Amino acid sequence: MMKEYDVIVIGSGSGMTIVNEALNHGLHVALVDKGPLGGTCLNVGCIPSKMLIVPADRIVEMQEANKLGIDVNVKSIDFKSIMGRMRRLVKEDRGQIRAGISASDNLDFYEEEGHFVADYTLQVGSNTIKGKKIAIVSGSRPVIPPIKGLDSTGYLTSETILNLNKPPESMIIIGGGYVAVEYGHFLAAMGTRVTIVEMADRLVLSEEAEISALLKQELSQRMTIYTNARAEEVIHKDGGITVLARDSAKGGQSQITAQSIMIATGRKSNADLLKVENTSVALDSRGFIKVNQRLETTKKNIWAAGDAIGKHMFTHVSNREAIVVADNMMHDIKLKMDYSAIPHAIYSHPQIAAVGLTEQAAREKHSILVGRARYFDVAKGVAMAEDKGFAKAIVNRENGKLLGFHIIGPYAPILIQEVINVMAAKGDLNSLSTGLHIHPALPELILSTLGNLEET
Repeated sequence: MMKEYDVIVIGSGSGMTIVNEALNHGLHVALVDKGPLGGTCLNVGCIPSKMLIVPADRIVEMQEANKLGIDVNVKSIDFKSIMGRMRRLVKEDRGQIRAGISASDNLDFYEEEGHFVADYTLQVGSNTIKGKKIAIVSGSRPVIPPIKGLDSTGYLTSETILNLNKPPESMIIIGGGYVAVEYGHFLAAMGTRVTIVEMADRLVLSEEAEISALLKQELSQRMTIYTNARAEEVIHKDGGITVLARDSAKGGQSQITAQSIMIATGRKSNADLLKVENTSVALDSRGFIKVNQRLETTKKNIWAAGDAIGKHMFTHVSNREAIVVADNMMHDIKLKMDYSAIPHAIYSHPQIAAVGLTEQAAREKHSILVGRARYFDVAKGVAMAEDKGFAKAIVNRENGKLLGFHIIGPYAPILIQEVINVMAAKGDLNSLSTGLHIHPALPELILSTLGNLEET
């Protein structure tokens, strides 16, 4: 027997925004998610990882306190307690979501894996359900590269690492993106000997080259980093793991050995698990769902958002996309998703934050000015003895519009927010100096950077 709904939402992360909006409109809604409730961010992404990184930040700050004339020793680290706190808080949030679902009228929750059997129709366990409108917010999962011998090693991912109860003595991390450097920072702070193996010529490839260079320089003080290193084989022997990595620049091969290995080579859409090939919903060459500017798929009345479409795989982007889907689904207002001022942050040590275009990308379309300033160029940065971090601005020379801004250093994700707000409002660089900036305070770094604009 088929059950019909006004709206079906697949995914309980950002998808809950769409569920709640549909319920507020009095619609009959089905939520499909095999769990755990809350999606990637709550369970295996942003929330748990940052709960682990905060204590790591405190440890490294104490280790670096000697630059301020303070000699501090970390007596012990209760790893089990750190992991336990993370799991407890995640479990509490999941419980709140479940309570909200249970209290909702007009909502049926299918806590099973589902897949499409036709347009608008899904098989979920033993149930067949059909929706007049469908939102696919099904998330993503780690990409596992086809490295010889990897399958037999018992590798960790950004998801399974959360199950650890004691820190590994040593860890090889394959990959050099934001997941790799964040967990590298965390594990090194916990006392693990970390080695990062990245096939590209630098870490965090999407960032400005000079930011990548400083990040490698700083992280190399606490861990070993190989770039231009392609992992070719993984060998499990004598209770340890050896990675054979080929130097793509020089051609030689390195043998890297550790107790355990983590794969951090990106994420892939879960769209394939939904068997979207049974519908008219098209995928791109990487397996992400194709959508238009209104986030509608190639099949009318089926929308998609979040990691499933792979535009910008950050929770704040997915949340905004879910709002766009909800508005278009409920009101048919043809709202378009604006990706012009998408910010992101990397919670490594040092921290990184960016919004807009890189210098290279900006040069392809605009005549630009570039400004740079160090934390040490403002009084608060001097007081902090922060002599490495810096900011970089890219501005359209013709109209003064901000095209991009990049920061590496303490509190970077906080400092960049005023730039994000101005860029989202389509403002120019003068908008940032309208209000007074407190002196001495780190936001003066923004003004100092814009004060150094020049043609390059």
